[in-house]
Amino acid sequence: MSNTNYKIGLDSVELENANNDQMALLEKAQKENGMIPNMYKNMVNLPGLQETYDTGYKNFRQQSGFTPAEQEVVFLTLSVDNNCGYCTAAHSFIADKMSKTPVEVTNAIRDGKEIPDEKMAALSRFTKVMNTTKGNPSEDDVKNFIDAGYSEKQILAIILAQSVKTISNYSNHIFHTEVDEAFSGRKVQNS
Repeated sequence: MSNTNYKIGLDSVELENANNDQMALLEKAQKENGMIPNMYKNMVNLPGLQETYDTGYKNFRQQSGFTPAEQEVVFLTLSVDNNCGYCTAAHSFIADKMSKTPVEVTNAIRDGKEIPDEKMAALSRFTKVMNTTKGNPSEDDVKNFIDAGYSEKQILAIILAQSVKTISNYSNHIFHTEVDEAFSGRKVQNS
């Protein structure tokens, strides 16, 4: 991400300068993540943005029908496609440490290379199609996705993931969010 683009003038919100609504969201993030990610400190400037992100993220995780590793394929594909260095680093870390996505799959997505797992490759391709066509896949795109073992309902889950990633990726762009130390081992060069 180029830092020649506009950077919003709002400051990150810390617990000590948060209002009641912001504090509740930041404390929830601390409890759920063991830390307050920099992204949250920025998004919470508008509590409704943070709440919408949290709800969508939780619903995707619980209702998508994708395995945790497949969820990371979706989130990472979108983050790379949207050129969000922060979310690319964060979801690479989550893929490695929590979702147990094979590192060769994560690295292939990050590097724009062929994904060695056929089913995950189909998922990543279809996710990218949904993103680049703004939700207008072709009949062949959908057939290939379904033939790989996914369902039409999971198309809706990808739309939910796109919504969540639009919130986080675009917020990170406008804030030029610094990658947290916890995710720094998976930081993308030049981000």
